[in-house]
Amino acid sequence: MTSPSPSFRRREIVYARRASGDLHLDLVTAHDASAAPVVVFLHGGGWFTGDRTLCPDLERHFAARGFAMASVDYRLSGEALFPAQLHDVRAAIRFLRVHAADLDLDPDRIGVWGASAGGHLAALTGLTSAITDLPGEDPSDVPASVVAVAESYGPASLVAGDIAPGVPLPGADTPAQSPEGRLIGGDPAALPTAARAASPLYHVASSAPPFQISHGTGDILVDQDHSRRLYAVLADAGVEVDLYLIDDYRHGFLNPSRRSDVPVAVMDDGRLESVGAAPARHLSARGAERTTERTRFGFDDIGDFFARHLTTDQPAATGLATTTPGATS
Repeated sequence: MTSPSPSFRRREIVYARRASGDLHLDLVTAHDASAAPVVVFLHGGGWFTGDRTLCPDLERHFAARGFAMASVDYRLSGEALFPAQLHDVRAAIRFLRVHAADLDLDPDRIGVWGASAGGHLAALTGLTSAITDLPGEDPSDVPASVVAVAESYGPASLVAGDIAPGVPLPGADTPAQSPEGRLIGGDPAALPTAARAASPLYHVASSAPPFQISHGTGDILVDQDHSRRLYAVLADAGVEVDLYLIDDYRHGFLNPSRRSDVPVAVMDDGRLESVGAAPARHLSARGAERTTERTRFGFDDIGDFFARHLTTDQPAATGLATTTPGATS
């Protein structure tokens, strides 16, 4: 991660303690920040590798715009099975909310953003935003709610047969050894209930916060159909959602240069940073209104999305209802 300049402050913070070890987040803020809106970033790595340093330049693209940026570690699949990772993300959000005054954050203006496996967790975080307590989660009176979700090239379904699988990773010779198999503890076809519970597609409800989704059309690890399907289900539920399909981009385009989610040669690490805004198809849903246009997509579009939703005239995240979203097939 790029070290913050003198006008920014970076703090490494322990936000939770687990049997496998302490969980950390890196918080980047402007030195003069006061009640700053927060964007929580979740790294990729197939749920089995990666850490909070596998992130874009949070200072340049986001802290400079007035956001506090929190890049978060969560337990990997070798340490704990799903839903431990989702519990960790929600714990980080609760930590930031509880300590908002000491950290110069706005507890009501928290968004979440993730890439690949982190995009999957960001989507689930938003889709469970209105739930007070998830099964197996430590009880808390503090909401884990967010007001906006941005996710890039994250798997939308782990259910066998839902969406064509991508290119297998080295060492993933059986479904149980695939990243999704390692996440839920076995072959998804043999564990349909666990696979469904870990799939954003099956948690969509009209109470979900606004979504921005981005995916490269050249991605062979996580097919673009994951994002197309999630967009369609969100739109049908009446959720405000935008989908950017970036021409010929492959997996990992949000990563810093020379940093990969996984050890394969079909990545586009650092491409969006080095090239800038890229040609894309933009699909948008606002209620019954659906539009499609040609445009360009870059980091500014992610920043603009959060700027629209993490502002003081938006409903506070802590004011969200606490009813459980229904599953959508």
